[in-house]
Amino acid sequence: MSLSSVIWTNDVTQTPSLLLKTGDSAQMYCHHNLHGSYYHMYWFQQLPGGSFRLIVHMLPYKPRTLETLNHIEILRETRVKGALSLPNVKLSHSAVYFCAASTQ
Repeated sequence: MSLSSVIWTNDVTQTPSLLLKTGDSAQMYCHHNLHGSYYHMYWFQQLPGGSFRLIVHMLPYKPRTLETLNHIEILRETRVKGALSLPNVKLSHSAVYFCAASTQ
């Protein structure tokens, strides 16, 4: 099983690829150094052979937010820092994950 990260700018830092077994736990971290009003944080997932899909959009006025979707926990710790956690990895979690920051 493979979990990967994709980064399209040097201003967003993300955990490198992870290789896991079913039942393992995993955390991927995201941090950005973007200046200005980059308050919105997004996490995307790309399943094998599929296109990217948005799994969560975390709003700027909720700085510490926890979302749980399809056994994926997503925490936004601060305006510039977040984490995606898989407490019990399933085969269906095999994907590329990436985070993004935006002004909207």
